[in-house]
Amino acid sequence: MSVPARPRLAWVLAKAHLTRRRMQNTLTVLGIAVGVMVLIAALSLTNGFTKALIDATLQASPHLSLTSFTPSPPDAKLEAAMRADARVQSFVPFVADKGLLTRPAVQGRAAGVDFTTLFGVGPQAAQVLQLPAGESQVISNLKDGEVMLGSALARSVGAFTGDEVRLLNSGMKRTTLKVAGLFTTGNYLIDSAYAFTNVGTLQALQGTKDITGYQLRLHHPDDAPTVGNELTRTIPYSPLPWQSLYGTLLDQMALQKRVIAFVVFLIVVVAAFGIANVLTLAVFEKTQEIAILRAIGATRGLITRTFVMEGMLLGLAGLLLGNLLGLAVAAYFTVRPFQLPGDLYFITSLPVEVKVTDILWVNAVGLATTLIAALIPARRAANVEPARIIR
Repeated sequence: MSVPARPRLAWVLAKAHLTRRRMQNTLTVLGIAVGVMVLIAALSLTNGFTKALIDATLQASPHLSLTSFTPSPPDAKLEAAMRADARVQSFVPFVADKGLLTRPAVQGRAAGVDFTTLFGVGPQAAQVLQLPAGESQVISNLKDGEVMLGSALARSVGAFTGDEVRLLNSGMKRTTLKVAGLFTTGNYLIDSAYAFTNVGTLQALQGTKDITGYQLRLHHPDDAPTVGNELTRTIPYSPLPWQSLYGTLLDQMALQKRVIAFVVFLIVVVAAFGIANVLTLAVFEKTQEIAILRAIGATRGLITRTFVMEGMLLGLAGLLLGNLLGLAVAAYFTVRPFQLPGDLYFITSLPVEVKVTDILWVNAVGLATTLIAALIPARRAANVEPARIIR
């Protein structure tokens, strides 16, 4: 005697089993859902933090710098190529130098001193950088002998808008600069090290009319390595995309995301193997039922499919609920961002960025873990010997 409609019978048996032990099934589903929720929320917060940190970093940094092997006059051929490239939004020639900034002691204030990286730029710098409107206006209107300091650098030197500072550059030449304004990106590493003057100021200090190279802003920052390589393929310029300049930072963010994902994923694994516990108990309780089914013609495959189907139903329910809860948590933090100390983490609030690839990855791994957890008791159920049990 054979058992008809085996696929449908496996479904009927799986549903019948799941209607019992409802409390334990519910707890199993909730365990998986909580793990998936935490994983999606953690990845979304990590994505948001990384994006916010990169945005803050790129406020005072170009997407791409093209640096001449030796300082040289502006390159008309390169400028024409940049204008013709649809990926390039804007560019500006620049002169770079390093120096020591000092502010003499005055009544009530001790002297201030700190090292800085100076960039001499033209008015187009406001289009290349992403500074707020007021700061962009200052950098666009820098006159000879004026400097714009990073906010942390200004605090270190003790010089603010309207003050005068003395500069000793890398060529051991001195000049006095007036602070025209300050800029703040939120990234302490930039705010404490960078300063801007106009091109003429640094050229006069260096005694040359040459430039160091060009700073570019692209429509898509991720294109920086490709654009840099293509523009400098036949000319003596070295490309420096922002990904290379801040490679260590990006590696740290990627490592942080992987560690968080792995640690939280362990929650999903533990919860998923709760399915194995539920199904193992079901196999133990229904050993006689399984033996009878085997005796009347049910195959090992039918029994295996029944219990795998039970596990998959529990897993899918947990994944669905976990996705909904995870997206709800992400939406909550989008409306009410988690506040951070800006002087410690560069940003004042923790934004959220939900990526479809992350959700797909979480669900794929969760589904695979659920399947593995269900196969263990399913194989045990399929190996029940009807003759021994019925006897």
